[in-house]
Amino acid sequence: MTLLLAPRFDHLLAMTDDFGTFEHACFAEPRPEHGYCTDDMARVLVVASREREPSPAVQWLIRLALQFLQSAQATDGAYRNRMDAAGEWTDQPTVEDCWGRSIWGLGTAARSELTGVRESALAQFERAVQRRSPWPRAMAFAAVGAAEVLDVIPDHQAARCLLADYAGTANQPETEPDWPWPEPRLRYANAVLAEARIVAGRALGQPVLLQHGLRMLEWLIEDQTAAGHLSPSPVAGRGLGDMRPAYDQQPIEVSSLADACARAMDVNPREIWSNGLKAAVAWFEGDNDIGQPMWDPASGGGFDGLHADGVNANQGAESTLALLSTLQHAQRLMLTAQ
Repeated sequence: MTLLLAPRFDHLLAMTDDFGTFEHACFAEPRPEHGYCTDDMARVLVVASREREPSPAVQWLIRLALQFLQSAQATDGAYRNRMDAAGEWTDQPTVEDCWGRSIWGLGTAARSELTGVRESALAQFERAVQRRSPWPRAMAFAAVGAAEVLDVIPDHQAARCLLADYAGTANQPETEPDWPWPEPRLRYANAVLAEARIVAGRALGQPVLLQHGLRMLEWLIEDQTAAGHLSPSPVAGRGLGDMRPAYDQQPIEVSSLADACARAMDVNPREIWSNGLKAAVAWFEGDNDIGQPMWDPASGGGFDGLHADGVNANQGAESTLALLSTLQHAQRLMLTAQ
């Protein structure tokens, strides 16, 4: 099966109403009773803001995501993550992943040329980056967002300060000689830990940190490759000596790897990064541990999980956004090669 290279927003739009994008689906049908989450709306903002010539529908997604994140943000910069189907928040603000992903989304939207979008994104960004998180992935997502802001506003002091604080915590020693990773187990969205080091090292002029991120990413690509295709760590994570392949595998692992490979291509000319991105696209096409496509050609949605005996054919927001994000990077790779 051939995957359409151009990202299709049909299913994401079908999953979205005037509050936000529903978190879960039963096959291609949204499940409103499960509500919405800030994690997903931050991803919506990232993916929609990346579009070079956003359609009116994608422009609507950008503005809706900004509105959602503004509602989620507390006055001290922390974020709520859970909204029910009636539009009511059901949790308290934190600086967990939803905080870091929101900063990532806002930093990406700061590149926008749409009227009012950059201004709104930066206002929310500046409130959010007053905070710091003790969670490595939350800080990594935030670092990626801060680097996006510095790309368009090089003298943005709050963004630079957050990156500097991140860099000060990012040089943890490897846990084992045979395990060159800063955690004893791979967990989730692993490649963002490498990507954040790459962007922080580049933005701050710290080549040691940049090279550390590239080495981490190279090891992760090699670790997550088996029999010529991607075999990502499962939802339960993976440690040294765990059996492989393992299930269930999540699209977020593949899209995170694609994000990091695309970032590495900007700073390092080695072919391993473009090959890693191509392998991520191929995983969705069916070049994976069970040889099954991880997307629905009828809806354009991404499937929720890869199991030993088949796929989870539900098409939730996270999985669909992972597919769209990976395709955006692949489209950019194709355009660059022309």
